Amino acid sequence: MLNQEMYHDIIEALAAALDAKDVYTAGHSTRVGNMAYELGKKLKLDDYTLQMIHIAGHLHDIGKIGVPDNVLNKKGKLDEHEWMQMKMHSEIGYNILKNTNSLKEIARIVLYHHEKWNGTGYPSKLSKNEIPLGSRIITLCDSIDAMRSKRPYKQVISNIDCYNEILKNKEIMYDPKITDCLIENWNVIVTPQYS
Repeated sequence: MLNQEMYHDIIEALAAALDAKDVYTAGHSTRVGNMAYELGKKLKLDDYTLQMIHIAGHLHDIGKIGVPDNVLNKKGKLDEHEWMQMKMHSEIGYNILKNTNSLKEIARIVLYHHEKWNGTGYPSKLSKNEIPLGSRIITLCDSIDAMRSKRPYKQVISNIDCYNEILKNKEIMYDPKITDCLIENWNVIVTPQYS
């Protein structure tokens, strides 16, 4: 039987495998997992839910393993076909994780981490509380890290610009209650990741 530390190490190894494939987002999964965990603590989630969200944060982009390298590491803007391939990563991730007994719940969180509060996300156009709580938390943390990390197709934005962008998209992309909690705790949850 695996102990919790070994289980977490396996998850970290999977995230590192993705970092090796997607050189531009090295460390992204770890930062998202850590932010999601800290946000979950501020939301006063129980230990089991915290662990599920933490692991899902580390694995949310695992499906990018199935995205062609020329799409994943393209320096310019993706064309429509390439964007469709990239959008498949949440479903690929779900398919990787869903057949394991202990990761079924995490698989659902991974599947829906690109859904938006207003129902315009993917893959299923879920809205509001139809989106699993863990997915709503990871969506927010994933967006922050995307804005605060250098990518080949964009520059890093400042902490204050990121903060304002999150506020602007409250109730559009993000769950308003989760967003409010994050905003109230920004300097504890977000700032330490990028200092």
